[in-house]
Amino acid sequence: MQRFKKILCVIERGDAGQPVLERAVALAENNQAGLTVVDVIPRVTAGVGMPDDGPISRDLQSALVSEHEARMVSLVEPYRQRLDIQHKVLLGTSFLEVIREVLRNGHDLVIKCPESPDWLDRLFGGDEMHLLRKCPCPVWLVKPETEASYQRILAAVDVDDNYPPEELSTRQALNRLIMEMAGAMAVSEFAELYVVHAWEAIGESAMRRGAFMSQPEDEVNAYVEQVRRHHARRLDELMHEMGAKLGSDAMDYLNPQLHLLKGSARKEIPALAKRLQVDCIVMGTVARTGVRGFIMGNTAETILEQIDCSVLAIKPPGFVTPVALED
Repeated sequence: MQRFKKILCVIERGDAGQPVLERAVALAENNQAGLTVVDVIPRVTAGVGMPDDGPISRDLQSALVSEHEARMVSLVEPYRQRLDIQHKVLLGTSFLEVIREVLRNGHDLVIKCPESPDWLDRLFGGDEMHLLRKCPCPVWLVKPETEASYQRILAAVDVDDNYPPEELSTRQALNRLIMEMAGAMAVSEFAELYVVHAWEAIGESAMRRGAFMSQPEDEVNAYVEQVRRHHARRLDELMHEMGAKLGSDAMDYLNPQLHLLKGSARKEIPALAKRLQVDCIVMGTVARTGVRGFIMGNTAETILEQIDCSVLAIKPPGFVTPVALED
């Protein structure tokens, strides 16, 4: 399934970036896509008594750029016989310059190896969270020291229909994108595909143990079962839609395994990912459109802070990044 046309690979960790570069090259080959490799370094600021644009600052900046370009050339050179690879060094704040590169050149995927600060237990550092919130195209964060190929991929969807009409339409479009990309990744990686949706019965706790209302147990159970069946039907409808688009042969090959979990998504999805030992989660990071710079919801962010696998994060159609190109 051909999906990406212009891939941007971010290499900022020296030789540690080799696995993500190999994955980017393989993805570009499979998609017949263009590949650009970038490194981002800070702008040199003047020292005490030195002008910002003085000769010492310019010489130091130039030396740093040359050093990082040489390192990139050595990393990229073994792959040049396989495809044409562009490379460049960007100056400034990492996530800002990556997003501006996406805006300037229309990249449709950013692939990057996350930072691993010693003082952070979670996988994703500050730059990664900024990219996940603000980058207009999908962001694939590849866990350091990942296996050469993925064995298990988890697509996290939200098929709840208890949203305002405009937001519901956005979430449904996002679900379709998640399934399309998760399916494409599973085919490319020869991996098992799992699909998860977490649901809750609104008011169940109050109905069972509330101080101001108390319903008979069998009525509460019947209500919860009705809610479960509704969510199961919505998940089946999404899978049927995916099957109609991909065809029966592709669906038989993928054979997605469905997980309909009762409970909070922010708790159940990370727990399932750990139980299944998934290599990558494909999920949406922004639910609403039309609000410039609207950050990803608390649920998505909470999930990301708990996982220790790679993630492919997808924005819904119509998302507008708050980052602008410099004049």
